[in-house]
Amino acid sequence: MASHRRPRQPGRARVSVLTATAAAAVALTSQSAQADPQPSKSEVKAKVDKLYEEAEVATEKYNGAKEKQRKLEREVSTIQDKVARGQEELNDLRDSLGAMATAQYRSGGIDPAVQLLLSSDPDEYLERAATLDQVSGKQAEALTKIAEKQRTLQQQRAEAAGKLEDLSTTRESLGEKKREIQGKLAAARSLLNTLTEKERAALAEKEKRADRATAGRVDLGSALPGSQRASAALSAAQSKIGSPYVWGATGPSSFDCSGLTSWAYAQAGVGISRTSQAQAGDGARIGQGALKPGDLVFFYGDLHHVGLYAGNGQILHSPKPGASVRYESINNMPFQFGVRVG
Repeated sequence: MASHRRPRQPGRARVSVLTATAAAAVALTSQSAQADPQPSKSEVKAKVDKLYEEAEVATEKYNGAKEKQRKLEREVSTIQDKVARGQEELNDLRDSLGAMATAQYRSGGIDPAVQLLLSSDPDEYLERAATLDQVSGKQAEALTKIAEKQRTLQQQRAEAAGKLEDLSTTRESLGEKKREIQGKLAAARSLLNTLTEKERAALAEKEKRADRATAGRVDLGSALPGSQRASAALSAAQSKIGSPYVWGATGPSSFDCSGLTSWAYAQAGVGISRTSQAQAGDGARIGQGALKPGDLVFFYGDLHHVGLYAGNGQILHSPKPGASVRYESINNMPFQFGVRVG
């Protein structure tokens, strides 16, 4: 007959351990939830705005590196053209000296100095030519020109090499700044994705309202621009209200902050610098009370943001990713000073 055994019951010690383990797990879960709460919509917006500001700082550094790259590329191209022309002139001078040697040969012999020049190592001769007395007047003149041209070419080649090295470093910096900007913007998008669809829609609608509010309904007062060029620059920027912010963009359909101001002044026939920090030196500095429409206005201690003063305490600028060219109160950011472009 089969025997039926009752299941063995866990001992009190084992029950106590299991109970304690479960309680600890619940406590840890509770602590984890308390230590890492879901950020509120306002907290996410503050973090996103901070990332956008950091991205703008990096954007202005990127713009500066981009401008330096363009300048170096132009300089390298100019030097290389000079080297090419100089090499042609050097070849012509050597051909001319060779023609002299041919003429001497036909007339009864070649000057020893010219023989040395036409040897397998003429460059060595050029270093010693000044000490040789056998050179005729015409040959001496030709040799002097060759030596001078060689020295010039060596200097230009060395300068080109230095510029190319600087260009390589600048391109590396450009890549680093680009990755930094993209990283900041990606982090901002990730933060926004932690919000509900309703919360994201509310933030987007708030930006749209801020953009729409500038469409012809802002009181700019009656102050006159400081100059005809400032007036033309402001008018040009006003024609771009609603154009999106895009980092590194200089128009005509999208802009970053300094891209808008440099584009606007270009339409007025005035060339100003590309970056906000450089634009701060493009005219006379003035305080807030002296501002007139069309003046440049700078914000933050490192001057990473710039716009145009529009009048009555309003600025016109390209604010940040997700926003468009619009008017905004000058008091919305830490104002530093204005610049009146001369």
